[in-house]
Amino acid sequence: MRMVDLIAKKRDGGELSTAEIQFLVNGYTDGSIPDYQMSAWAMAVFFRGMTARETADLTMAMAGSGEQLDLSGLPGVKVDKHSTGGVGDKTTLVVAPLVAAAGIPVAKMSGRGLGYSGGTIDKLESFQGFQVERSREQFMQQVRELGVAVIGQSGNLTPADKKLYALRDVTATVEAIPLIASSIMSKKIAAGADAILLDVKVGKGAFMKNLEEAERLARAMVDIGKQVGRKTVAVISDMNQPLGFAVGNSLEVQEAIHTLAGKGPADLTRLVLEIGARMLVLGELVPDVEAGRARLEELIASGKAVDKLAAMVEAQGGDRQAVYDPGRLPQARLSHPLTASTAGFLSEIDAEAVGRASVVLGAGRMTKEMPIDLAVGIVLHKKQGDAVQAGETVATLYANQEAALQAALQELEGAFSVASHQPEPTTLIYRIVE
Repeated sequence: MRMVDLIAKKRDGGELSTAEIQFLVNGYTDGSIPDYQMSAWAMAVFFRGMTARETADLTMAMAGSGEQLDLSGLPGVKVDKHSTGGVGDKTTLVVAPLVAAAGIPVAKMSGRGLGYSGGTIDKLESFQGFQVERSREQFMQQVRELGVAVIGQSGNLTPADKKLYALRDVTATVEAIPLIASSIMSKKIAAGADAILLDVKVGKGAFMKNLEEAERLARAMVDIGKQVGRKTVAVISDMNQPLGFAVGNSLEVQEAIHTLAGKGPADLTRLVLEIGARMLVLGELVPDVEAGRARLEELIASGKAVDKLAAMVEAQGGDRQAVYDPGRLPQARLSHPLTASTAGFLSEIDAEAVGRASVVLGAGRMTKEMPIDLAVGIVLHKKQGDAVQAGETVATLYANQEAALQAALQELEGAFSVASHQPEPTTLIYRIVE
């Protein structure tokens, strides 16, 4: 078998066999297939696509290229949740303890943020002492005893995907749907999930800018799940404006705590209940989404959801008291209001501009090695459709450096648009793909 033949086959619209896909993944992982040949194959996939079976085979080959977690020793159906990322997306911080409080084991590996797509691990480090690196034994024991653990991704999880992802980034093949879908799903499968809930973001502040692209990606991932025997559901949700009000690590943690206590923003609360309820269905704990939603609302009202987060933070070495007293979380030194220049209705909030401004403040990173400032960020006071008065504060910026604050204000010029008439209500959840 020769790689050049596989490149030609895909270039000409052919379908690779399971053995051929395994050959190219093995060869690229061990270095016998060079970057330039894998680049040519990725470009052929970009133009020719892959069948559902090919994509599933690629997913499983990448999942098997390194370490795999065996969660079969844990009771119940293990349901993982993944978001394609967006501005202010702190859903996992709420969903993981909430679903665990309901009785679904959540053994989750999460990544760090890059650009304006914040990482769950970074946010959790807002709790002083929180340990994201845990041994496999510690991880499994915590899930067995507590029902939930969220840790950093293993260094040897899907090494083939790590190599291919880096290559796609420099060869203009990032947008290939089969390669995106197999990248995401290979990590979820290697992490031991029995069932997978996907939150596919769409809009200005997301990787997928339009609904058609988002639906194609969601369908591709659900099809992979079906092909490899993992129950998979995708929720396609809006990212044209930030999710909730807070953007920035400790600021988002505070908002997640408020949401677990039943005092969160309406959009975040609705999305959390939708995703969490479907995770309960996937975990065979409730018969339908309505029953799942009612169960989660009870856990929020009783305080058990907040208590589960506190228990997880404590189990991983963090400051448990910060869950009940968010003032103990990192606080920024400077704050600055952003005001509306005219009266009317907020017709648009540019999520991408808000995300860029948060990075400039120090809440995100442009390279994996960059440090981040856990305290800084942006808190919105208005959402799209809300009435505003001239001079009214629409957002507050939090910073630790004056220069960063001024640069962030420049990024936000024109990000908040005001119109004379109230716009149509925004859509939060566009599609459910099952």
